[in-house]
Amino acid sequence: MTESSDAFTLMNSELGSYFKRSEFACKCGCGFDTVDTTLLHVLEYVRGAVQSPVVITSGCRCLAHNTAIGGSRGSKHMQGRAADIKCPDVLFETLKAKVDHFMDGWGGVGYYPNQGFIHIDTRSGPPARWNG
Repeated sequence: MTESSDAFTLMNSELGSYFKRSEFACKCGCGFDTVDTTLLHVLEYVRGAVQSPVVITSGCRCLAHNTAIGGSRGSKHMQGRAADIKCPDVLFETLKAKVDHFMDGWGGVGYYPNQGFIHIDTRSGPPARWNG
């Protein structure tokens, strides 16, 4: 196997039952694709609970990409501890209810119904909830 095919295999390696590492990679192409284990557990739960594919619209972000898209300076995306998700075949309110159930009392959750996605992060400390 060549070095480039090794890199391709790693990027597309499965994480859990439903996700691939490449789904979390920074959109700028820098190669940052670290995923927090707890975040992966949350996403696995959500996927199982809604019985429908979960699309990662934003996973990891390097500092340059986060700045370019106007992300917050303390974004958990830059630590591999956040994902913005949507489920095209699931009503937003259904997805919200499943996330609320699993994240009750911890982590960060932002609701963006007009854009059709939910932000989930595994922050330490008190829980945070917001509407975008």
